Amino acid sequence: MSKRRDVVILGSTGSIGTQALDVVRAAPERFRVVALTAGGSQPELFEQQVAEFAPAFSGLGEDASVEAASLACDVVLNGITGAVGLRPTVAALEAGSVLALANKESLIIGGPVVTDLAAPGQIVPVDSEHSALAQCLRGGTAAEVRRLVLTASGGPFRGRTREQLAEVTPEQALDHPTWAMGPVVTINSATLVNKGLEVIEAHLLFDVPYADIEVVVHPTSVVHSMVEFTDGSTLAQASPPTMLIPIALGLAWPDRVPGTAPAVDWTRPQTWDFHPLDHDAFPAVRLARRAGERGGTAPAVYNAANEVCVEAFRTGRLPFVAIVDTIGEVLAAHDVRSGSADAPTPTGPQRLTVEDVLAADRWARDHTASLLEGTTR
Repeated sequence: MSKRRDVVILGSTGSIGTQALDVVRAAPERFRVVALTAGGSQPELFEQQVAEFAPAFSGLGEDASVEAASLACDVVLNGITGAVGLRPTVAALEAGSVLALANKESLIIGGPVVTDLAAPGQIVPVDSEHSALAQCLRGGTAAEVRRLVLTASGGPFRGRTREQLAEVTPEQALDHPTWAMGPVVTINSATLVNKGLEVIEAHLLFDVPYADIEVVVHPTSVVHSMVEFTDGSTLAQASPPTMLIPIALGLAWPDRVPGTAPAVDWTRPQTWDFHPLDHDAFPAVRLARRAGERGGTAPAVYNAANEVCVEAFRTGRLPFVAIVDTIGEVLAAHDVRSGSADAPTPTGPQRLTVEDVLAADRWARDHTASLLEGTTR
């Protein structure tokens, strides 16, 4: 067995963080928590976690997460939600730790800022889809890969037309049929923005062209993603819908943690359905693909606009279908602005810096808020 690993957990009170502590709790001989941080929305839970695991460092807020990510350790699990996870991601990579990445936003908005910092194998994906792809990619060489196939549950509104989505409520959007996640990720799953972000993430993690990344709808969420190879064979990773397996893999990679979660019961009859994605009702994936292909700060704008729109939808200030429509408006304005002389956006991805990304993030949030002010009046 591998030596006991020192683990830093960022976002310890969130969905990923609490499940990561479940993994540590079940395998204390394999993992030791040396730092815990959280955003501060659940101070009592955080105090309980600190009391139980007695880390050498603990703190609330973004600065605390950056400091924790910089500590000497084996693995940093970034379970923060949103763009605020970028600076801790950069800090972990600069410190040379393995980065178990659940905060997809930091990779997506950072793009080459993040990938250029990472040594080969330093970033281990914790998203269930990308963990599945990483496992399947063990079955062949990069030259043998034809395409990646990301599966999407379709969320609570699978099968509805755009017209039928016009009046859906936040409560309905938060009622995911297969996964228990935080509110932002759950709404992103309902709009399929989450899947759009995952397309960009897959491109950055595995260096596969966007044209070779497909999304299919798989309602039961048992097949988490697939890799199709050049000879016509496809490898799929399957397990019941639980985040414990990708989290444990992220902490122990490339090793597995025995007994992490129950496997599929192959003695019971079951059917797996796969369906094409309805891009007319759910245009978020197509929009994300365009942002990813444009590169630069476009993915950061896509993500920032979405975060503002999701909060507006949750508080009843924006209709569901307007979330992705507004993201599209902000991206269009960004495209115009990035061609102007006073734009902070660099002309090429190699010039991108953390400051560029954060400036684009701030601009997108301000521009989105301005658009929403006109929408809600």
